[in-house]
Amino acid sequence: MKKVIFLFLLIIGIGTLANAQQKAPTPTEIAKKNVDDLDKKLKLNETQKSIIYSLTYNQAKEQSDLIKKQQAGNTREEDVDKFYKLQNETSKSIRNVLKGEQQAQYDKIIEDRLSGKANKKKKKGEEEVEGDISGLLLKPEKVN
Repeated sequence: MKKVIFLFLLIIGIGTLANAQQKAPTPTEIAKKNVDDLDKKLKLNETQKSIIYSLTYNQAKEQSDLIKKQQAGNTREEDVDKFYKLQNETSKSIRNVLKGEQQAQYDKIIEDRLSGKANKKKKKGEEEVEGDISGLLLKPEKVN
């Protein structure tokens, strides 16, 4: 009987762990992360931060709804088009909020994100290095 109870608890624990790992970020978290990221790179003023937060929050909320709809199996071709249209409209609106050099920098950020460069490179001091897992690998032990 103890084995059955233990097995039951183990299955519930694994199910809970799997469910916890699938938690998607909320629209609020997505918007805050986007604003923080852009603020670091573009030095936004408070008005720009507020407007960009509002734009990215609305985009994330609508896209989240579309993703939930897709996961439920109720998606249509128009929903996919709407998803990408929202991204493009939000990007254009953000660009209109920016001024001068910020617009050029924003275009570069978007270009890097689309090409995948934004996730590959990480700054370390003044030099750029490729992000990898070599620092996490175990070093072989020396045998005396």
